[in-house]
Amino acid sequence: MTQEMPVTSVWLTCQRPSRDQRRGRYVAQTSSHPGKMLPAIAAHAINTFTAPGDLVLDPMCGSGTTAVEAVHVGRDTIGIDIEPRFTALAQANVDLAASQGATGAAKILTGDATALLDLVPASAAGRVALVLTSPPYGRGTHGLVRGTKDGVRKWDQHYGDRQHGNLAYKNWSGLLGGFAAILSASVALLRPGGTVAITCRPVRRRPDDFIDLPGELLAIAQGVGLQPVQRCAAMLAAVRDGQIIHRANLFGLMAVRKTRAEGVPAHLVAHEDVLILKKHVIPAGSGK
Repeated sequence: MTQEMPVTSVWLTCQRPSRDQRRGRYVAQTSSHPGKMLPAIAAHAINTFTAPGDLVLDPMCGSGTTAVEAVHVGRDTIGIDIEPRFTALAQANVDLAASQGATGAAKILTGDATALLDLVPASAAGRVALVLTSPPYGRGTHGLVRGTKDGVRKWDQHYGDRQHGNLAYKNWSGLLGGFAAILSASVALLRPGGTVAITCRPVRRRPDDFIDLPGELLAIAQGVGLQPVQRCAAMLAAVRDGQIIHRANLFGLMAVRKTRAEGVPAHLVAHEDVLILKKHVIPAGSGK
């Protein structure tokens, strides 16, 4: 039976636009990653669920957002990504953080996180305080766009190379199965009572196929023995005087306008789900 989740809390993580959150704190090439975590989401999770000196892991680190926000507040971190160009980008970002006085230590590794226990140092086992990550939502996103006289030009919209085994290129069951393998290994690395934070949102795989990805990932996390404790809404929009100020991109606006014109009352996406789960602690003397 699925455990009842506590009341959802709201994280005000987009009072500043994402570009302003990254400006000067990340290298310019960071914009080339199509699925970046919002820095304020990572920072909020790290500050809430860890203390200075703790170890933070992101097994799908992309451009290194989790790692950067961790080292800036004195946490050590391990970041892994299957794409060499993205681990190079993550390394450049943590190097920049170090040059700005960040005190945490970062280790960025290239490899397939479905074999997580073969990648991380043995010394990390049982020490990770927080696993903070987000799965790919498919092989591509909207990327960067620019209007031209010939129409809209897109670039940097793909996660990487299918030849590397990137989960973004798997079919739906392959993506979920790979994420389950990553979470299962993460449980072995967590310290007792350690936290897993997964950021995600519902996804549309086909025009008429809207998938509850947060619900799917919650079931997977419970299946590997993690206990849900919170389900939060991390804002992707600003809140001003009780009003929501959206940060939607061109494609998001176009999709909603088209859908509404067809009579469907669609809305802009204004938040990401953040699933917070804990590693089960067996009480002393319980015999279980």
